Amino acid sequence: MKSQNGKKLRIGIAGTGGIGRGLAKLIARRDDMVISKILTRRKGKIEDLGVGQDFLTTEPERLFESSDLIVVSTGDTLYSTRVIHSAFEYGLPVVTMDADTQVVTGSWLSKRGVITEANGDQPGCLAALNQEIIQMGFDPLVYGNIKGFLNKNPSLEDMLFWGQKQGYSLSSVTSFTDGTKLQIEQALIANGLGLDIVQQGLVGYETSDFEKGAFALAEIAQNEKKVISDYIISRESPPGVFIAATHQEDLAAELKTYKMGDGPFYLLYKPMHLCFFEIPNTILNLVNHDEILLDNGATPSVSVGAIAKKDLSAGSVIDKGIGGMEVRGEALKIEDAMTHVPIGLLSNVELKRNIEQGELITFDDIHIPDSLALTAWKSTLTDLSLKKESVRR
Repeated sequence: MKSQNGKKLRIGIAGTGGIGRGLAKLIARRDDMVISKILTRRKGKIEDLGVGQDFLTTEPERLFESSDLIVVSTGDTLYSTRVIHSAFEYGLPVVTMDADTQVVTGSWLSKRGVITEANGDQPGCLAALNQEIIQMGFDPLVYGNIKGFLNKNPSLEDMLFWGQKQGYSLSSVTSFTDGTKLQIEQALIANGLGLDIVQQGLVGYETSDFEKGAFALAEIAQNEKKVISDYIISRESPPGVFIAATHQEDLAAELKTYKMGDGPFYLLYKPMHLCFFEIPNTILNLVNHDEILLDNGATPSVSVGAIAKKDLSAGSVIDKGIGGMEVRGEALKIEDAMTHVPIGLLSNVELKRNIEQGELITFDDIHIPDSLALTAWKSTLTDLSLKKESVRR
């Protein structure tokens, strides 16, 4: 399948991490797409790129001018926001595998151009699974992520060891381990599908029984009269995502016949997420069917704040929020913490005062440089305030 004019789709990639490099290798072997350019901030040769080094550029304009669509996966909210906004100025649609950016500036960006999160990472996989089960008549209660291990305050030595062992950057392995990435992913699915959360930081039901954990969260959701985004911690469970749902009582016998159990809760799950391998299908669905699989919603209700992992001193600088050793992320309701700083905005910020371990960092606590991402977040807060005021009237 090719673009509407019969030519191969020219795909530009922003980011040369594992997702960008893997996608380049995958697309290089397809007959319906070609790599146009790959935008990078790195200097020198990039190993394991899968295509020639001449595809690399450090100039965003060269990427945009040679592409039909841009895929963005940088893990840097400030940078990704600039790239996506510039792509829109060229009239280009954007596919992201970048929940970090989506939960901070995605709502603002979606008002300015065509943007969708891709299938392949947990939020996209949950959105795709949702489409499937809704058509089967299920009534979801929990949209869940499966976490095998969690250490909210890992040591630098451990993170360096595991990063090297598993082939991840220090920031990536840290954000996986301390739960920040998980919290961001569940915030995105909450905003994109209009879900709620039970509490700050989510519940995170710990269990050795996958089904039991999913159903325990379903019972919590039912008691709260909410459809929720959350997760389980289970070393024994398969990796992937799940939805716990109910169905019509008069179809319970048929569901039991198909090995779905006795009800009233039913577990539907995807036991893997294949990241960049699943991006091409999202690209084709967007180009050929105008499908927005998932975005952050026009008016998000959930954000991810920054919680101090240790006591922090006034005058110290947080170079990087996501994947750093100073803070970790927790999902929260925006209306409950309007002054919180989204963890994705914490980049080269100076603390105005001492922060105690466990504190939520607010804008009153920091000196933060201006950025397009900061402008976008402030605009989103303004929109939320206006919507709230309109509802009161």
